[in-house]
Amino acid sequence: MKKYLLSLLFLISIVAVAPVARAQVKLPQPSPQSFIKQTIGLTDITVRYHAPGVKGRKVFGGLVPYGKLWRAGANEATLITFTDELFLNHERVPAGTYSFFILPESDSVWNIVLNRDTTLWGLEGYDELQDVAYLRVTPKPVQFHETMQFSFSDIGTNTGFMHLTWENSQISLRIETEIEKKALANIEEALKKAQPDDWYIWAQCADYMVARRELHQRALELVNKSIAIKETFFNNWVKAKLYALNKEYEMAANLSAKAIQLGKAEPESYQTYARDIENAYSSWKKRKM
Repeated sequence: MKKYLLSLLFLISIVAVAPVARAQVKLPQPSPQSFIKQTIGLTDITVRYHAPGVKGRKVFGGLVPYGKLWRAGANEATLITFTDELFLNHERVPAGTYSFFILPESDSVWNIVLNRDTTLWGLEGYDELQDVAYLRVTPKPVQFHETMQFSFSDIGTNTGFMHLTWENSQISLRIETEIEKKALANIEEALKKAQPDDWYIWAQCADYMVARRELHQRALELVNKSIAIKETFFNNWVKAKLYALNKEYEMAANLSAKAIQLGKAEPESYQTYARDIENAYSSWKKRKM
């Protein structure tokens, strides 16, 4: 009995000193968390950061002193993620997630630093041996911007620009992705998984290759496979373009004429391509004479 009472008292003492879980109150943050994502080519680029405000302070050369590394935001380090290898200002950067820092030297010279350590709070624990990129940029004056912001602009097939804007300054990084290798890998993978009756995927892949002369033989194989499954205005149109680019205008005109005829069975889908097909047919018909 005595042993039982001692055990009970011991358990009570543990409960009595155990820490009490405290409720967490969600309140507004002075520098709220922000997130932006942009696809360039086939590569996704995401930035996670905390966005501080100017709040009447002098930022660059003041709050953010020259000659000292800055976390490009507030709280924990800003993180940037690339799903594929790419080029930043013509420097190759591997796929991955990196801490994003800025080292402003003066009003006209800043440096972007990407670091492998993604667990940093500000600069605590920063190790320059973990840097993977060091890029020199020139800030430009812009209209006053109260809240720090990352943004993207001028997005092309495989290029674009990423900007960081705050106070009266903006820096920009040119982004260039390598889409060809990945696109062709995606094509071959998709074709392996294609259903036996899926004529469209073969034609779609061939259509991507039309503008790439070195791939025309492969494109012709793909579009012929599509036509063998089901003949449509679209796969005839793809094949017509291949012949026209090889200056075989008679065959191109005949195929585009067939595409126009087959388009009558799919008026809604055909309408998107009608003008291009019919204009091409008129041009190629004249050239074959």
